[in-house]
Amino acid sequence: MNGSRARLRVFAAVAVLGWLLAACSQETEPSAVHIIKTDGTVGPIMERYIDRALDNAEDSSALLAVIVLDTPGGLSSSMRQIVQRIEAADVPVAVYVSPIGSRAASAGTFITMSAHIAAMAPNTSIGAASAINSDGSDIDGTLAKKVENDAVAFIRGIALLRGRNADWAELAVRDAAAVDQDEAVRLNVVDFVANDIDDLLQQSEGRTFDLRPGITATLNGLPTAPRVTTEMTPWERFLGFLADPTVASLLISLGFIAILIEMGNPGLIVPGVAGAIAITLGFLGFGVLPVDTVGLVLIVLGLGMIAVELFVPGGILGIGGLISFVLGGIIAFRDTPADLRPDWWLLGIVGAIVAAAFGALSLAVARVRRMGSVTGTQGLIGQLAVARTTLAPDGFVFIHGERWRATIDSGPSATAGETLRITGAEGLRLKVRREDTK
Repeated sequence: MNGSRARLRVFAAVAVLGWLLAACSQETEPSAVHIIKTDGTVGPIMERYIDRALDNAEDSSALLAVIVLDTPGGLSSSMRQIVQRIEAADVPVAVYVSPIGSRAASAGTFITMSAHIAAMAPNTSIGAASAINSDGSDIDGTLAKKVENDAVAFIRGIALLRGRNADWAELAVRDAAAVDQDEAVRLNVVDFVANDIDDLLQQSEGRTFDLRPGITATLNGLPTAPRVTTEMTPWERFLGFLADPTVASLLISLGFIAILIEMGNPGLIVPGVAGAIAITLGFLGFGVLPVDTVGLVLIVLGLGMIAVELFVPGGILGIGGLISFVLGGIIAFRDTPADLRPDWWLLGIVGAIVAAAFGALSLAVARVRRMGSVTGTQGLIGQLAVARTTLAPDGFVFIHGERWRATIDSGPSATAGETLRITGAEGLRLKVRREDTK
Protein backbone atom coordinates (compact mmCIF):
# COMPACT_ATOMS: atom_id res chain seq x y z
CA MET A 1 0.00 0.00 0.00
CA ASN A 2 2.78 2.40 1.05
CA GLY A 3 4.68 1.54 -2.11
CA SER A 4 1.67 2.38 -4.27
CA ARG A 5 1.22 5.73 -2.54
CA ALA A 6 4.87 6.53 -3.02
CA ARG A 7 4.66 5.74 -6.71
CA LEU A 8 1.57 7.97 -7.04
CA ARG A 9 3.40 10.83 -5.33
CA VAL A 10 6.36 10.43 -7.66
CA PHE A 11 4.07 10.33 -10.70
CA ALA A 12 2.22 13.46 -9.54
CA ALA A 13 5.50 15.27 -8.89
CA VAL A 14 6.81 14.39 -12.35
CA ALA A 15 3.56 15.54 -13.97
CA VAL A 16 3.62 18.88 -12.12
CA LEU A 17 7.30 19.35 -12.97
CA GLY A 18 6.59 18.66 -16.64
CA TRP A 19 3.74 21.14 -16.65
CA LEU A 20 5.92 23.80 -15.03
CA LEU A 21 8.71 23.21 -17.53
CA ALA A 22 6.26 23.49 -20.42
CA ALA A 23 4.82 26.70 -18.99
CA CYS A 24 8.28 28.15 -18.52
CA SER A 25 9.30 27.23 -22.05
CA GLN A 26 6.18 28.93 -23.41
CA GLU A 27 6.82 32.08 -21.38
CA THR A 28 10.44 32.32 -22.47
CA GLU A 29 9.68 31.62 -26.14
CA PRO A 30 10.68 34.74 -28.07
CA SER A 31 7.87 36.88 -29.47
CA ALA A 32 7.53 37.19 -33.22
CA VAL A 33 7.14 39.87 -35.84
CA HIS A 34 3.75 39.54 -37.53
CA ILE A 35 3.53 40.36 -41.25
CA ILE A 36 0.15 41.50 -42.67
CA LYS A 37 0.11 41.78 -46.47
CA THR A 38 -2.56 44.01 -48.00
CA ASP A 39 -3.08 45.36 -51.48
CA GLY A 40 -5.96 46.79 -53.45
CA THR A 41 -8.82 49.07 -52.52
CA VAL A 42 -9.40 49.99 -48.89
CA GLY A 43 -12.77 48.47 -48.07
CA PRO A 44 -14.66 46.17 -45.71
CA ILE A 45 -12.57 43.10 -46.61
CA MET A 46 -9.24 44.82 -45.89
CA GLU A 47 -10.72 46.31 -42.71
CA ARG A 48 -11.83 42.87 -41.48
CA TYR A 49 -8.50 41.26 -42.39
CA ILE A 50 -6.36 43.87 -40.61
CA ASP A 51 -8.56 43.76 -37.52
CA ARG A 52 -8.24 39.96 -37.29
CA ALA A 53 -4.50 40.04 -37.97
CA LEU A 54 -3.91 42.63 -35.24
CA ASP A 55 -6.01 40.53 -32.85
CA ASN A 56 -3.68 37.61 -33.55
CA ALA A 57 -0.62 39.80 -33.01
CA GLU A 58 -1.98 41.06 -29.68
CA ASP A 59 -2.94 37.57 -28.50
CA SER A 60 0.63 36.37 -29.09
CA SER A 61 2.25 39.55 -27.68
CA ALA A 62 4.03 40.25 -30.96
CA LEU A 63 7.11 42.46 -30.93
CA LEU A 64 5.81 44.31 -33.98
CA ALA A 65 2.99 44.00 -36.51
CA VAL A 66 4.02 45.09 -40.01
CA ILE A 67 1.24 46.02 -42.44
CA VAL A 68 2.61 45.84 -45.99
CA LEU A 69 0.44 48.31 -47.90
CA ASP A 70 -0.20 49.04 -51.58
CA THR A 71 -3.47 50.85 -52.26
CA PRO A 72 -4.97 53.50 -54.55
CA GLY A 73 -7.38 54.49 -51.76
CA GLY A 74 -10.93 53.47 -51.06
CA LEU A 75 -13.72 53.92 -48.57
CA SER A 76 -13.38 56.65 -45.97
CA SER A 77 -15.43 54.60 -43.48
CA SER A 78 -13.14 51.56 -43.76
CA MET A 79 -10.04 53.77 -43.62
CA ARG A 80 -11.22 55.36 -40.37
CA GLN A 81 -11.90 51.95 -38.83
CA ILE A 82 -8.40 50.76 -39.76
CA VAL A 83 -6.79 53.93 -38.37
CA GLN A 84 -8.73 53.61 -35.12
CA ARG A 85 -7.73 49.94 -34.86
CA ILE A 86 -4.03 50.81 -35.31
CA GLU A 87 -4.21 53.62 -32.76
CA ALA A 88 -5.87 51.29 -30.22
CA ALA A 89 -3.48 48.39 -30.82
CA ASP A 90 -1.76 46.82 -27.81
CA VAL A 91 1.33 46.04 -29.91
CA PRO A 92 3.51 48.36 -32.02
CA VAL A 93 2.34 48.65 -35.63
CA ALA A 94 4.45 49.54 -38.66
CA VAL A 95 3.03 50.36 -42.08
CA TYR A 96 5.42 49.60 -44.92
CA VAL A 97 4.49 50.93 -48.37
CA SER A 98 5.83 48.09 -50.49
CA PRO A 99 6.82 46.46 -52.84
CA ILE A 100 8.75 48.72 -55.21
CA GLY A 101 6.35 50.75 -57.34
CA SER A 102 3.57 50.70 -54.75
CA ARG A 103 1.64 53.65 -53.39
CA ALA A 104 -0.25 54.75 -50.32
CA ALA A 105 -2.67 57.09 -52.05
CA SER A 106 -5.77 58.75 -50.64
CA ALA A 107 -7.01 56.56 -47.77
CA GLY A 108 -3.61 54.84 -47.73
CA THR A 109 -2.00 58.13 -46.65
CA PHE A 110 -4.10 58.23 -43.48
CA ILE A 111 -3.33 54.58 -42.69
CA THR A 112 0.42 54.98 -43.23
CA MET A 113 0.74 58.11 -41.10
CA SER A 114 -1.27 56.51 -38.27
CA ALA A 115 1.32 53.78 -37.66
CA HIS A 116 3.94 53.89 -34.90
CA ILE A 117 6.56 53.21 -37.58
CA ALA A 118 5.98 54.43 -41.15
CA ALA A 119 8.35 53.29 -43.90
CA MET A 120 8.40 53.20 -47.69
CA ALA A 121 10.20 51.04 -50.23
CA PRO A 122 12.19 52.64 -53.07
CA ASN A 123 10.14 54.07 -55.95
CA THR A 124 6.93 54.40 -53.95
CA SER A 125 4.65 57.36 -53.32
CA ILE A 126 2.27 58.73 -50.73
CA GLY A 127 -0.38 61.46 -50.76
CA ALA A 128 -3.16 62.66 -53.07
CA ALA A 129 -5.65 62.35 -50.22
CA SER A 130 -8.27 64.82 -51.45
CA ALA A 131 -11.89 63.77 -51.04
CA ILE A 132 -13.72 63.17 -54.33
CA ASN A 133 -17.08 61.94 -55.53
CA SER A 134 -17.59 58.23 -56.15
CA ASP A 135 -17.24 58.84 -59.90
CA GLY A 136 -13.86 60.53 -59.45
CA SER A 137 -15.13 64.10 -59.94
CA ASP A 138 -14.56 66.96 -57.49
CA ILE A 139 -17.11 67.63 -54.77
CA ASP A 140 -18.76 71.05 -55.21
CA GLY A 141 -20.18 73.69 -52.91
CA THR A 142 -20.65 73.63 -49.18
CA LEU A 143 -20.47 69.84 -49.10
CA ALA A 144 -16.93 70.02 -50.50
CA LYS A 145 -15.80 72.30 -47.66
CA LYS A 146 -17.52 70.13 -45.08
CA VAL A 147 -15.92 66.91 -46.31
CA GLU A 148 -12.52 68.52 -46.84
CA ASN A 149 -12.38 70.19 -43.43
CA ASP A 150 -13.42 66.95 -41.74
CA ALA A 151 -10.65 65.03 -43.53
CA VAL A 152 -8.10 67.76 -42.73
CA ALA A 153 -8.95 67.68 -39.04
CA PHE A 154 -8.65 63.90 -39.01
CA ILE A 155 -5.29 63.67 -40.80
CA ARG A 156 -3.78 66.55 -38.80
CA GLY A 157 -4.79 64.76 -35.62
CA ILE A 158 -3.11 61.58 -36.87
CA ALA A 159 0.08 63.44 -37.80
CA LEU A 160 0.30 65.30 -34.49
CA LEU A 161 -0.30 62.09 -32.53
CA ARG A 162 2.66 60.43 -34.26
CA GLY A 163 4.88 63.52 -34.37
CA ARG A 164 4.72 63.82 -38.15
CA ASN A 165 4.34 66.78 -40.53
CA ALA A 166 0.75 67.94 -40.01
CA ASP A 167 1.11 70.85 -42.47
CA TRP A 168 2.06 68.54 -45.33
CA ALA A 169 -0.72 66.15 -44.31
CA GLU A 170 -3.18 69.02 -44.70
CA LEU A 171 -1.77 69.81 -48.16
CA ALA A 172 -2.26 66.16 -49.15
CA VAL A 173 -5.98 66.62 -48.49
CA ARG A 174 -6.55 70.20 -49.65
CA ASP A 175 -4.23 70.24 -52.69
CA ALA A 176 -3.83 66.49 -53.37
CA ALA A 177 -0.10 66.82 -52.66
CA ALA A 178 1.92 63.65 -53.26
CA VAL A 179 5.61 62.85 -52.79
CA ASP A 180 8.02 59.99 -53.35
CA GLN A 181 9.75 58.06 -50.59
CA ASP A 182 12.82 60.30 -50.26
CA GLU A 183 10.79 63.51 -50.11
CA ALA A 184 8.42 61.87 -47.64
CA VAL A 185 11.36 61.18 -45.29
CA ARG A 186 12.74 64.72 -45.74
CA LEU A 187 9.35 66.24 -44.93
CA ASN A 188 8.87 63.98 -41.88
CA VAL A 189 5.86 62.26 -43.42
CA VAL A 190 7.37 58.80 -42.86
CA ASP A 191 10.30 57.64 -40.76
CA PHE A 192 12.65 56.07 -43.28
CA VAL A 193 13.12 54.23 -46.58
CA ALA A 194 13.57 50.46 -46.29
CA ASN A 195 14.68 48.15 -49.08
CA ASP A 196 12.84 45.15 -47.64
CA ILE A 197 11.40 43.72 -44.42
CA ASP A 198 14.90 42.89 -43.11
CA ASP A 199 15.97 46.50 -43.61
CA LEU A 200 12.76 47.76 -42.00
CA LEU A 201 13.33 45.66 -38.87
CA GLN A 202 16.98 46.69 -38.69
CA GLN A 203 16.12 50.40 -38.86
CA SER A 204 13.23 50.00 -36.40
CA GLU A 205 15.45 48.31 -33.79
CA GLY A 206 15.88 50.41 -30.66
CA ARG A 207 13.26 53.02 -31.55
CA THR A 208 11.19 54.39 -28.67
CA PHE A 209 7.74 55.92 -29.12
CA ASP A 210 4.35 56.28 -27.45
CA LEU A 211 2.37 53.12 -28.03
CA ARG A 212 -0.63 55.03 -26.77
CA PRO A 213 -0.81 58.28 -24.80
CA GLY A 214 1.03 57.63 -21.54
CA ILE A 215 2.45 54.24 -22.61
CA THR A 216 6.00 54.15 -24.01
CA ALA A 217 7.38 51.24 -26.02
CA THR A 218 10.90 50.39 -27.22
CA LEU A 219 11.55 47.94 -30.06
CA ASN A 220 14.21 45.35 -29.27
CA GLY A 221 15.17 42.02 -30.80
CA LEU A 222 13.49 42.63 -34.15
CA PRO A 223 16.21 41.46 -36.59
CA THR A 224 16.50 38.02 -35.00
CA ALA A 225 12.86 37.55 -34.06
CA PRO A 226 10.84 34.81 -35.79
CA ARG A 227 8.31 36.02 -38.34
CA VAL A 228 4.68 35.02 -38.68
CA THR A 229 2.70 35.92 -41.79
CA THR A 230 -1.04 36.22 -41.22
CA GLU A 231 -2.75 35.33 -44.48
CA MET A 232 -6.32 36.00 -45.46
CA THR A 233 -8.63 33.12 -44.57
CA PRO A 234 -10.34 31.23 -47.42
CA TRP A 235 -13.60 32.88 -46.37
CA GLU A 236 -12.07 36.37 -46.57
CA ARG A 237 -10.65 35.59 -49.99
CA PHE A 238 -14.03 34.24 -51.11
CA LEU A 239 -15.80 37.36 -49.83
CA GLY A 240 -13.19 39.48 -51.57
CA PHE A 241 -13.96 37.67 -54.82
CA LEU A 242 -17.71 38.10 -54.37
CA ALA A 243 -17.28 41.74 -53.35
CA ASP A 244 -15.86 42.53 -56.77
CA PRO A 245 -18.76 44.59 -58.16
CA THR A 246 -18.35 43.03 -61.59
CA VAL A 247 -18.58 39.51 -60.16
CA ALA A 248 -21.58 40.35 -57.95
CA SER A 249 -23.46 41.96 -60.86
CA LEU A 250 -22.78 39.04 -63.19
CA LEU A 251 -23.82 36.47 -60.58
CA ILE A 252 -27.19 38.13 -60.06
CA SER A 253 -27.81 38.60 -63.77
CA LEU A 254 -26.74 35.12 -64.84
CA GLY A 255 -28.61 33.62 -61.90
CA PHE A 256 -31.79 35.35 -62.97
CA ILE A 257 -31.35 34.17 -66.55
CA ALA A 258 -30.94 30.60 -65.25
CA ILE A 259 -34.18 30.94 -63.30
CA LEU A 260 -35.93 32.26 -66.42
CA ILE A 261 -34.73 29.16 -68.26
CA GLU A 262 -36.16 27.00 -65.47
CA MET A 263 -39.47 28.84 -65.73
CA GLY A 264 -39.57 28.23 -69.46
CA ASN A 265 -38.65 24.56 -69.01
CA PRO A 266 -40.14 23.42 -65.69
CA GLY A 267 -38.60 20.29 -64.27
CA LEU A 268 -35.02 20.85 -65.44
CA ILE A 269 -34.11 21.67 -61.81
CA VAL A 270 -30.40 22.38 -62.49
CA PRO A 271 -30.93 25.90 -63.94
CA GLY A 272 -33.26 26.78 -61.08
CA VAL A 273 -30.90 25.58 -58.36
CA ALA A 274 -27.84 27.12 -60.02
CA GLY A 275 -29.69 30.39 -60.54
CA ALA A 276 -30.83 30.58 -56.92
CA ILE A 277 -27.28 29.92 -55.69
CA ALA A 278 -25.81 32.52 -58.07
CA ILE A 279 -28.30 35.19 -56.99
CA THR A 280 -27.68 34.44 -53.31
CA LEU A 281 -23.91 34.74 -53.78
CA GLY A 282 -24.37 37.95 -55.77
CA PHE A 283 -26.38 39.59 -53.00
CA LEU A 284 -23.83 38.31 -50.47
CA GLY A 285 -21.19 40.22 -52.43
CA PHE A 286 -23.39 43.31 -52.53
CA GLY A 287 -23.83 42.97 -48.77
CA VAL A 288 -20.09 43.44 -48.33
CA LEU A 289 -19.98 46.41 -50.70
CA PRO A 290 -21.20 49.88 -49.68
CA VAL A 291 -24.23 49.97 -51.97
CA ASP A 292 -27.48 51.93 -51.76
CA THR A 293 -30.32 49.77 -50.41
CA VAL A 294 -32.86 51.55 -52.62
CA GLY A 295 -30.89 50.45 -55.68
CA LEU A 296 -30.91 46.82 -54.55
CA VAL A 297 -34.68 47.00 -53.97
CA LEU A 298 -35.16 48.32 -57.51
CA ILE A 299 -33.00 45.50 -58.91
CA VAL A 300 -35.06 42.85 -57.10
CA LEU A 301 -38.31 44.56 -58.11
CA GLY A 302 -37.21 44.70 -61.73
CA LEU A 303 -36.28 41.02 -61.82
CA GLY A 304 -39.60 40.13 -60.21
CA MET A 305 -41.59 42.18 -62.76
CA ILE A 306 -39.77 40.47 -65.62
CA ALA A 307 -40.58 37.06 -64.15
CA VAL A 308 -44.28 37.94 -63.75
CA GLU A 309 -44.38 39.14 -67.37
CA LEU A 310 -43.76 35.57 -68.52
CA PHE A 311 -47.02 34.48 -66.91
CA VAL A 312 -49.06 37.65 -67.48
CA PRO A 313 -47.94 38.83 -70.92
CA GLY A 314 -48.65 42.35 -72.00
CA GLY A 315 -45.29 44.07 -72.26
CA ILE A 316 -45.76 46.71 -69.58
CA LEU A 317 -44.36 44.63 -66.73
CA GLY A 318 -41.42 43.47 -68.84
CA ILE A 319 -40.43 46.97 -69.96
CA GLY A 320 -40.97 48.35 -66.47
CA GLY A 321 -38.85 45.54 -65.03
CA LEU A 322 -35.96 46.26 -67.38
CA ILE A 323 -36.09 49.97 -66.54
CA SER A 324 -36.21 49.19 -62.81
CA PHE A 325 -33.27 46.77 -63.17
CA VAL A 326 -31.04 49.30 -64.95
CA LEU A 327 -31.99 52.20 -62.66
CA GLY A 328 -31.38 49.99 -59.64
CA GLY A 329 -27.87 49.20 -60.86
CA ILE A 330 -27.13 52.90 -61.31
CA ILE A 331 -28.58 53.99 -57.95
CA ALA A 332 -27.01 51.10 -56.01
CA PHE A 333 -23.50 52.29 -56.88
CA ARG A 334 -24.00 56.05 -57.09
CA ASP A 335 -22.12 56.74 -53.82
CA THR A 336 -19.66 53.86 -54.15
CA PRO A 337 -16.00 54.70 -54.92
CA ALA A 338 -14.98 54.01 -58.50
CA ASP A 339 -12.71 51.13 -57.43
CA LEU A 340 -15.67 49.37 -55.80
CA ARG A 341 -18.17 49.99 -58.57
CA PRO A 342 -18.80 48.11 -61.83
CA ASP A 343 -18.27 50.00 -65.06
CA TRP A 344 -21.41 51.54 -66.51
CA TRP A 345 -20.82 49.75 -69.80
CA LEU A 346 -20.91 46.45 -67.92
CA LEU A 347 -24.30 47.32 -66.42
CA GLY A 348 -25.49 48.11 -69.95
CA ILE A 349 -24.27 44.75 -71.27
CA VAL A 350 -25.86 42.91 -68.35
CA GLY A 351 -29.13 44.74 -68.95
CA ALA A 352 -28.98 43.83 -72.65
CA ILE A 353 -28.35 40.15 -71.82
CA VAL A 354 -31.29 40.08 -69.41
CA ALA A 355 -33.47 41.82 -72.00
CA ALA A 356 -32.42 39.34 -74.70
CA ALA A 357 -33.11 36.35 -72.44
CA PHE A 358 -36.46 37.80 -71.46
CA GLY A 359 -37.34 38.47 -75.09
CA ALA A 360 -36.38 34.96 -76.20
CA LEU A 361 -38.45 33.33 -73.47
CA SER A 362 -41.38 35.66 -74.14
CA LEU A 363 -41.35 34.66 -77.81
CA ALA A 364 -41.19 30.99 -76.85
CA VAL A 365 -44.15 31.37 -74.49
CA ALA A 366 -46.11 33.30 -77.11
CA ARG A 367 -45.37 30.62 -79.72
CA VAL A 368 -46.63 27.89 -77.42
CA ARG A 369 -49.76 29.88 -76.68
CA ARG A 370 -50.40 30.43 -80.40
CA MET A 371 -49.89 26.75 -81.13
CA GLY A 372 -52.38 25.92 -78.43
CA SER A 373 -54.97 28.28 -79.87
CA VAL A 374 -54.45 27.26 -83.51
CA THR A 375 -54.14 23.52 -83.31
CA GLY A 376 -55.84 23.06 -79.97
CA THR A 377 -55.16 20.28 -77.53
CA GLN A 378 -58.10 18.24 -78.80
CA GLY A 379 -55.93 16.90 -81.60
CA LEU A 380 -53.67 15.25 -79.03
CA ILE A 381 -56.44 13.22 -77.42
CA GLY A 382 -55.92 9.52 -77.95
CA GLN A 383 -52.22 9.85 -78.70
CA LEU A 384 -49.39 8.41 -76.63
CA ALA A 385 -47.02 10.52 -74.53
CA VAL A 386 -44.02 9.68 -72.37
CA ALA A 387 -43.87 10.81 -68.73
CA ARG A 388 -41.01 13.26 -68.33
CA THR A 389 -41.42 13.45 -64.55
CA THR A 390 -43.33 11.52 -61.92
CA LEU A 391 -47.07 12.24 -62.15
CA ALA A 392 -48.63 12.03 -58.70
CA PRO A 393 -51.00 13.16 -60.04
CA ASP A 394 -49.42 16.27 -61.67
CA GLY A 395 -46.24 16.39 -63.71
CA PHE A 396 -44.93 16.75 -67.26
CA VAL A 397 -45.14 14.57 -70.36
CA PHE A 398 -43.32 14.67 -73.67
CA ILE A 399 -45.13 14.42 -77.01
CA HIS A 400 -44.13 15.49 -80.53
CA GLY A 401 -40.92 17.01 -79.18
CA GLU A 402 -42.77 19.27 -76.74
CA ARG A 403 -43.19 19.29 -72.99
CA TRP A 404 -46.74 19.53 -71.63
CA ARG A 405 -48.21 19.79 -68.17
CA ALA A 406 -50.31 16.74 -67.42
CA THR A 407 -52.49 15.19 -64.73
CA ILE A 408 -53.29 11.51 -64.17
CA ASP A 409 -56.98 11.25 -65.02
CA SER A 410 -57.52 8.07 -63.06
CA GLY A 411 -55.58 5.20 -61.60
CA PRO A 412 -52.24 5.12 -59.79
CA SER A 413 -49.42 7.62 -60.29
CA ALA A 414 -46.92 7.24 -63.12
CA THR A 415 -43.14 7.38 -62.98
CA ALA A 416 -40.77 9.06 -65.42
CA GLY A 417 -40.36 7.08 -68.64
CA GLU A 418 -43.78 5.41 -68.61
CA THR A 419 -46.01 5.51 -71.68
CA LEU A 420 -49.30 7.33 -71.10
CA ARG A 421 -52.48 7.74 -73.14
CA ILE A 422 -53.90 11.26 -73.50
CA THR A 423 -57.58 11.15 -72.58
CA GLY A 424 -58.53 14.82 -72.51
CA ALA A 425 -57.42 18.39 -71.94
CA GLU A 426 -58.27 21.43 -69.84
CA GLY A 427 -56.72 24.53 -71.36
CA LEU A 428 -53.04 23.73 -71.81
CA ARG A 429 -53.07 20.89 -69.28
CA LEU A 430 -53.47 17.34 -70.59
CA LYS A 431 -55.29 14.51 -68.88
CA VAL A 432 -53.58 11.14 -69.17
CA ARG A 433 -53.84 7.58 -67.93
CA ARG A 434 -51.31 4.77 -67.73
CA GLU A 435 -51.02 2.73 -70.91
CA ASP A 436 -50.39 -0.99 -70.94
CA THR A 437 -47.14 -1.27 -72.93
CA LYS A 438 -47.03 -5.07 -73.08
